[in-house]
Amino acid sequence: MNLLALEPYYGGSHRAFLDGWIAHSRYQWTCLTLPAHHWKWRMRHAAITFAQQATDLKETHFDAIFCSDMLNLAAFRGLAPSPIASLPTVVYFHENQLTYPDEFRTQRDYHYAFDNFQTLLAADQAWFNSDYHRTEFFQQCQAFLQKFPDYTLESQLDQAHDKTIVASPGLPEITPRPRELNFQCPHIVWAARWEKDKNPDDFFDAMFRLQEGGHPFRLSVVGESFRDCPPIFDKARTVLADRIEQWGYLPSHDAYQELLGKSDLFISSAAHEFFGISAAEAIVAGNVPVLPRRLAYPELVDRQANLLYDGTTDSLVNHLKRLREDVDFQRTAQEQQAIVASKLSVLQWSQLAADYDGKLESVAQQPRRLS
Repeated sequence: MNLLALEPYYGGSHRAFLDGWIAHSRYQWTCLTLPAHHWKWRMRHAAITFAQQATDLKETHFDAIFCSDMLNLAAFRGLAPSPIASLPTVVYFHENQLTYPDEFRTQRDYHYAFDNFQTLLAADQAWFNSDYHRTEFFQQCQAFLQKFPDYTLESQLDQAHDKTIVASPGLPEITPRPRELNFQCPHIVWAARWEKDKNPDDFFDAMFRLQEGGHPFRLSVVGESFRDCPPIFDKARTVLADRIEQWGYLPSHDAYQELLGKSDLFISSAAHEFFGISAAEAIVAGNVPVLPRRLAYPELVDRQANLLYDGTTDSLVNHLKRLREDVDFQRTAQEQQAIVASKLSVLQWSQLAADYDGKLESVAQQPRRLS
């Protein structure tokens, strides 16, 4: 098969997904991509830009289109050359503009949310990265549509649910490094965007309290930082200076994997997460996760109790103390980590790509839309 990929935001998890799949796919791919910045403008112009670029491809035979939620697929179908506009299409929802916690950014612009809704309707199949994400999107989208004065389109939303599936993002190749985990002085990793939706304040509050209580630990804080980085990071770098192993963005994914190969615990305090790919990588690499019992995390770790805390700072501190002091709790946590790691290991692209090739092929074999 010959596939056309449309990615308006070619960076981060979007790029990792596309590159990882293509590298292991048995099919041929042509990619139209745009740089990963100015995301609002990308959502506005990508359909027009890609439709223009597609005119140079109208003589090429394609079997299907794969795009992300950053594209207004309905607009693209209306503007692209007929042979391409009529192709069976799968859209992947990495995130959505309806349930992203905009109180951490700017006032929500519902035009982008409605673009996501139109893309859902225009696609032949929609893939969500977790069941949590799919459930939350449909619940909030229904509430959103009910606000309109008439023609609220709820029946179309209900029908669209039947063409959705859950398709977890793929992982790179990860080879766990055999080691004894150190619970007495654990090497803790926090890896996320340095933004408010990842809730760094609660995490660092827990670290401050452990330090004040005399509990030994080492700390690596990695992830991408931005111009409006929360001030807690500067404070934490000073207060926790003697505990820090690694601070800041790592130059490559290999460097991140090297870090995970010698750390013990992966902690998240996120207030927003549609899947948890950093946590998944850490688990497969051998780290015991300590994750809040909310968002997509319970689904990620199969609700294994010793891998979850209730989401509060008090609970996180108590969980870490128990991992240090309670041998039975340690043992159970390691057993549960091994179970989850085995489940997640099948998400490595070397194994997952063939499955997703088959899923996309089944969509491509559906009758083409009328031009």
